[in-house]
Amino acid sequence: MDAPSPRADLQRAAEAIDLVQRAIDAAVRAMVAAGGPDVQQVVAYDLAHSASAAETARSMLDYGAKGEAEAALTCAFVADMVAEVTARLVGREELWGLGASPFAAAGPFVATYRDPAFLSSLAEAPGPRHLDGEFEMVQDTFRAFASKEIAPRAEHVHRRNGDVPEEIIAGLAELGAFGLSVPTEYGGYSEGGDGEYMASCIATEELSRASLGIGGSLITRPEILTRALVRGGTEAQKQHWLPKLATTEVMAAVAVTEPDYGSDVASLMTSAVRATGPEGAPGWSISGVKTWCTFAARANVLMLLARTDPDRSKAHRGLSVFIVPKPLGESHGFSFSQPGGGRMEGRPIDTIGYRGMHSYEVALDSWWVPADHLIGEEDGLGKGFYFQMEGFENGRLQTAARAVGVMQAAYEAARDYAANRAVFGRSIDEYQLTRVKLGRMAAVVQASRQFSYAVARMMGKGEGATEASMVKAYVCKAAEWVTREAMQIHGGYGYAEEYSVSRLFVDARVLSIFEGADETLCLKVIARRMAETAAA
Repeated sequence: MDAPSPRADLQRAAEAIDLVQRAIDAAVRAMVAAGGPDVQQVVAYDLAHSASAAETARSMLDYGAKGEAEAALTCAFVADMVAEVTARLVGREELWGLGASPFAAAGPFVATYRDPAFLSSLAEAPGPRHLDGEFEMVQDTFRAFASKEIAPRAEHVHRRNGDVPEEIIAGLAELGAFGLSVPTEYGGYSEGGDGEYMASCIATEELSRASLGIGGSLITRPEILTRALVRGGTEAQKQHWLPKLATTEVMAAVAVTEPDYGSDVASLMTSAVRATGPEGAPGWSISGVKTWCTFAARANVLMLLARTDPDRSKAHRGLSVFIVPKPLGESHGFSFSQPGGGRMEGRPIDTIGYRGMHSYEVALDSWWVPADHLIGEEDGLGKGFYFQMEGFENGRLQTAARAVGVMQAAYEAARDYAANRAVFGRSIDEYQLTRVKLGRMAAVVQASRQFSYAVARMMGKGEGATEASMVKAYVCKAAEWVTREAMQIHGGYGYAEEYSVSRLFVDARVLSIFEGADETLCLKVIARRMAETAAA
């Protein structure tokens, strides 16, 4: 086999991506003809992930044109993507509406760039990020803070299921981390455009590299409420709440999911009815149970989605969003009461990872909030689903950025361990199998990062809603593989809490569950949008 020439083969990489995309398009049409994603769920799920992988690969083409190392990572990732899609297809060609071996034309390219000798050469080649100067500064700033303040505390919080240290919250507030999505006119740092989304992506990755629980996820706390306010809040609400969110005078938790409905937001039961409060003040009385309310004890307010129209046939059109103030609670659980008889109780949900944030089941019984705490006030009635989705789309991008940070940390840990651990008289990183694992990790991490950047730029233009779901779907599943392989390279020590890689592994597992469970995201968002496009 001739020596690979990655820069010369970028056109072949593009052709391989196009070949896969044409097959996916044909398969989507076959799926629609056979009943659509709700009927053909397995095919729809596989197509959603295949399309997400193909888009990730496409985002690498521009990156690959910037240098030899970049081209090598690009070709390696594209070849792996074709192999991944082929594995989903084999034995289901008829369901996909395809003949045998639809990717045969890409065979020589795939063989070249899946060759173990080539992949081994990428083991220490993670590639540059190619950030503009202002974003390099963002990266440096948040990496320095994460290394100095977060990383030394990460293991302690994880092993003891502790709280996010207040000094980390204060330090990130000083850096302006909580105001990245708050418009400048309301005391934040966002001037709109792709700069806002890119800065958030980069900051989130760097903080997640140190810790998902007390770093990367911490700065996303105000995100969904901020975007709901920007889209639907009254001017008075924006003036009151946004500056407080930007400085952490107010910290928010999101209360959307319910125990019996999970991702089926349109079916939620929590109700809000008009009620008078102290001295006859107009407001709303909220009753119901929310679950997976991350950070609910430490939060000053809950962003809560409730049914304001009892006609359940209206589904998501009968939902509204409230800002629900609450006292600070203890992490082991809390119970509050109001003078008028309202009650709020929070029960912690113990988890295997993602510690520090703490998630809760929160029960509200006639908990009263003033009328001006309904986002948009009277104009916001029935629009809550759309307001909260404004934040959820960017939340998916931010979750991908968190996954990239976790993957980067796992790759670095595995590479360092392999270089310093010897078995059978040789360093682990001298073995081909280890080097191939590290080479594939390097390609997957960089591709995940570059797709995140691409989606950030799209969202800065008001585009990329589908791609935000795709990047979340692909990157979060990839994080499970990268962290697992990093743990495996550590051998028995990977299973010990003595090494951070075990924390990275259990943290990565949550990424495909929150911000839209993987199956729901693939079937109800990605596959459905692909089907709509095919039917148009």
